[in-house]
Amino acid sequence: MTFSVDVTVRGYELDTQGHVNQAVYLQYAEHARWELLRAAGLPQEKLLADGVGPVQLEVTVKYARELRGGERVRVTCQFVYGTGKTFGIVQQIVKEDGTVAAEISGVGGMLDLSARKLIADPGGRLAALADNPDLLSG
Repeated sequence: MTFSVDVTVRGYELDTQGHVNQAVYLQYAEHARWELLRAAGLPQEKLLADGVGPVQLEVTVKYARELRGGERVRVTCQFVYGTGKTFGIVQQIVKEDGTVAAEISGVGGMLDLSARKLIADPGGRLAALADNPDLLSG
């Protein structure tokens, strides 16, 4: 199951051409990542109390269709774990008619906030802290 959150495009997010400013796509993606963590039982306060925090190490956005004010979109988010200190992040911004407006892919990790270094096995650490770890491995 891939996690998703719905967003309505707001007028102040538009650029001079009347479509969503490119930076806003990244904000939608960030919002979905935090909502996924929250739904899994990992609000920011809980992560901070454990001394860890998510970091985005790399991001690529492929724009496919423009978004305009008032449109409702679904922003998906899936973490893809392998071995090592990083994990993949796969996201889409999908219009109500099913058209993919953007694909966002990236590399993330979990930072030890004291040592300022990535922790080993970020998926395992998140799962151990989560109330609903199944959401984290969509």
